[in-house]
Order: sequence, then structure tokens, then C-alpha cells
Amino acid sequence: MWIDLSRRRFLGACAQAGLLGAMSPVRFAQAAALHRGHPMAPSPSHFPAQADQMIVLFLTGGFSHLDTFDPKPRLNAMHGKPIPAFGLRPDEARPLPLLGSKFEFKSSGQSGLPISELFSRLRSVADDLCVIRSLHTDIVEHFQATLAMHTGSATVPMPSLGAWLSMGLGTFNRNLPAYLVFAEHLPYAGAQVWDAAFLPAAHQGVRLAPGAKPIPDLDPPPKPVALRELEQQMLDELNRTHAQTRAEDARLAARSLSFDIARGMMKEAPEVFDLSRESPRDLELYGVSPGDNRSFAWQCLMTRRLIERGVRVVEIIDTGSHDNWDSHGDMETHRPKAKRVDQAITALLLDLKARGLLERTLVAICTEFGRTPWSDGGNGKGRNHYAKAFTSLLAGAGVRGGMTYGATDEFGANIVDRPCHVHDYHATILHLMGLDHERLTYRFGGRDFRLTDVSGRVLKEILA
Repeated sequence: MWIDLSRRRFLGACAQAGLLGAMSPVRFAQAAALHRGHPMAPSPSHFPAQADQMIVLFLTGGFSHLDTFDPKPRLNAMHGKPIPAFGLRPDEARPLPLLGSKFEFKSSGQSGLPISELFSRLRSVADDLCVIRSLHTDIVEHFQATLAMHTGSATVPMPSLGAWLSMGLGTFNRNLPAYLVFAEHLPYAGAQVWDAAFLPAAHQGVRLAPGAKPIPDLDPPPKPVALRELEQQMLDELNRTHAQTRAEDARLAARSLSFDIARGMMKEAPEVFDLSRESPRDLELYGVSPGDNRSFAWQCLMTRRLIERGVRVVEIIDTGSHDNWDSHGDMETHRPKAKRVDQAITALLLDLKARGLLERTLVAICTEFGRTPWSDGGNGKGRNHYAKAFTSLLAGAGVRGGMTYGATDEFGANIVDRPCHVHDYHATILHLMGLDHERLTYRFGGRDFRLTDVSGRVLKEILA
């Protein structure tokens, strides 16, 4: 990573990005020097990276590819016709009626990318989007599919994507964790989706709970700063002495680093979460109302502020108020869910681009699986889970915009062109971040592990 960011190049990039303010170019450019010797210092990538930072927008519950980014006129024409249902649980392999989409698609941008009315605002940034229509994973249940999209493993919990990026690249800002996750409610698979597992504990994601206090216990103790620093110096010295005779035990180093990051957050996080200096125009762009500290829009605005301040990976897990995208009963329920996120996602992409940040930030908009082309249950209005074919999006640094990758058949049930397994998706993300997915390994329990297990290929066709 640092190989690709010389002082001169980084100062220039920061100036172009308009980071004068919350993060001055000098402060940002000096990050590596200030971190030298620190466990979270920026690390060299395997090759020059196209993206320095990453944002993951995870729309949990399984949004329907057929109603959003993969239109199927033939499916609409054959609405109601029973066909054998497959790809679900064995006891459900029976004829079910096809369910056409009720949402209108429109060609968007100069590229003509088809996007449904559910994401009408996102149409304005169509030329920045790469729509991967051929994603597939191994298990059709929420828990396992969510785990797979985050860790590459649908069964045994493994380190998350964010943890791998933290370990491989470090972070620019030692006062904030390298990997932060907004999650109003625990998602499927719980905290395992941002866990470091057997990687060093410092790389675990830190959950931010939207609300008045996203990080609990952030206020410093009521004692003079000089006294607090003296006490900390004494504790650090004791910990170092203790650790010298226990070099094989990594727990103390991890605990000490967590305290170090906690002290840094006490200094920096209160300003990060203070929106008083954000312009009314920006608040309106995202759709953040006065006093809002919880909405998806607020989380997107906070994500931009965290990216500005050097956090390596920021994820938003959209669970709603226990109202995710799992639309078994009626696809009409996709409408309010899309309204909840459409403006804010679009605003985030526009804002990043206007500030010059999108050129070095990779944005993933994804979910755990898609929905069936046939109806679920007897009312004929909803769709069931479907892991054999679904859609996810990439945008930003290193990604060709205004394009689709892969294709499904006329019903959106089978992949007919360039399949993309979750391991391929992760391999491509790591490549864009300057990491070879076959070389980013960690030895544990007598073998080398990696995010992509023993497979994965980079989707070279989508690279800019």
C-alpha cells in the first residue's frame, strides 16, 4: 500500500480530494511516518493499488435481482405459468408459478444501464456502476449466505473481508480502528461477519450502533489530562515488561493495542460524529434531518466523514428497524426498503466523487443472495431465497462503470455467462486494493488460510 503512496503523490491526491479541513494533506501524508513501528501502520501492498479504502453497503435479507438490476421481459410475459422450482430445499422441488416484476426498468446514463424504479435516484450515477449479474454462493439460508459474503466461508466462521484488509494494509489513522461497521441491529450470523477469528485481534471490526452514542463509554474519565497520560505511561511500561517474558502470548499485545485505539477514539471520534459543521446542502443531499443520528442516510454521511479521516474499511449493514429485504410475502415491500437507501447511496457516491475520494475508494453494494423467479407460497406476491444467481454492484476506484458482468437466463434462474462465485468477488476486491488473494495468507492450526480458500479468480473484465 505505502509503496504506491509516496509523500509527493499522496499530498497531491489529498489536495485534489479536498481534504483540507477534517484531515489536512500534511497530517494525512505523515500517517506512515507517525505510525512507524505501530502494529497498524500502513503496509506495502503486493502491487500498486487502485483503491486505498473501501466502503461496503450490505443490504441484508436478499434483495431481488429481478426487481432491481436484472430485468427479465420474458419472465413478465410468462407471469403465472408454473415451472419446476429448483435451487431451494429438496422438499420444495415442485412446480410454482412464475412471478413477473411489477417494477419498471429504465435505461440510465450514457451507458444505458437498466435500473428499476426502486432505485430511481441511483440511475443518476449509472455510469459509475458495475453491475455483476452472475454472483452465486453455496447455501441458501440467511445465516450461512451472509457469513459467506463476509468471510468466504458459509459453514465455519473465518476472518472477515475487512479484517483481512486491515491485516494486509494497516490503516492511515491510528486514532480510529481500521475497520468500522455500522449495524443498528445484529445481522444474520451476528458479530461473526466482522470478526477477525484467528487473525490478530487488532483487525476485528468495531461495531458502531447508530444513535446518540455510536461508541459507548467514549467520554474520558474526570481527571486532568496530564495525570491520565502519566498513568497510561506507567501502565504501558508494566505491560511491556510483562510481555517481554511472554513473547508467545499475543493477548497482551492485542489488549494494549485496543487500549491505544480507545484513547485515540476519545480524542478524535467526538469530532467525527459532530455534524454541526456539515453544510445544510450536504445534509439535504443525503436526506439527514435535524437531530437525526440513526437513519441509513446518517450512516452514509458518517461513512464519508470516516473515509475522509483515513479509516481503511467502513461497512453499513442495512437491517432497518428489524425490516430487512427478505420479501417472502409481497415484493411491494421492496419499495419502502429501497426508499430508505436509494437517496443516501446515491448521495454518498456523488459526494465521494465531488471531493475526489471516489478515485481511490472502492464501494460495494451487495446482499447475501437473490430471490426466486417464481412466487413463494400461495398468494403469488413474494419471492423465496435464491443463491444460484444474484446481483451485486461495485463502483469507484479501479472499476469500469456503466457496465454489466455476467448474465442469467430469461427467468433469472440460471447463470449463462461468466459466473462469479463469492470467492471471485473477494479476489477481485483484494486485487483492486493491491493484494494478491493467493498471497494474502495467515498460518493457523498448521495450515495457511486465505479469504478465498483454495479458489477464486480476479474478474479482469471489470477492471478500469
